[in-house]
Amino acid sequence: MQHWTSLLLGLLLGTGIALLVMSVRSPSTPVHPTPRPAKASIAASHSAKAATRPADSPDAGPAAQDSGTAPPFSTLPDGSPVPKLPDSAPKRVSFGVVLFQYQGAQYAPPGARSKAEALKLARETVSLAQRDFAEAVKSGDRGSTADAGSVPRGILEAAPEYLLFTLAPGSVCPEPVDTPRGYWLMRRR
Repeated sequence: MQHWTSLLLGLLLGTGIALLVMSVRSPSTPVHPTPRPAKASIAASHSAKAATRPADSPDAGPAAQDSGTAPPFSTLPDGSPVPKLPDSAPKRVSFGVVLFQYQGAQYAPPGARSKAEALKLARETVSLAQRDFAEAVKSGDRGSTADAGSVPRGILEAAPEYLLFTLAPGSVCPEPVDTPRGYWLMRRR
């Protein structure tokens, strides 16, 4: 019994001394976790990519070809700047989307098609989407859906938001729109 008591007292004494030393001793500089850099916004990351993209590349829009300064996803499919949404536009819309991913798009699988191929395929699918959107969804990439839910203003990039919020209910955008995730054919529900 004495052996266990002295062993227990020694253990308690050693723990007490260790705690005392740790509480008294302070490092010369406080130890703080290194702050992680904030994640760059989608727009900022695409702006950086656009800055390195030649103005005559096939994925640069007409506005980028003219000035070389248009940020991506801020021009309409015809290359014109995105106007301000009219006051009459709804605050929230429901929509569906047919997605055509390309190399470099968010969540694109390894070996995804080129941007030019994705645009060609999206343009070929527009007439089907206008006739039978559910069938067009089947020809799109993973992530395509007839019902993507509803989205409020201010969530999407400028070009897809303007086109979606100015579409008449039940209609399909007549031109694919470039987004960070790939080309979209959008239908407002």
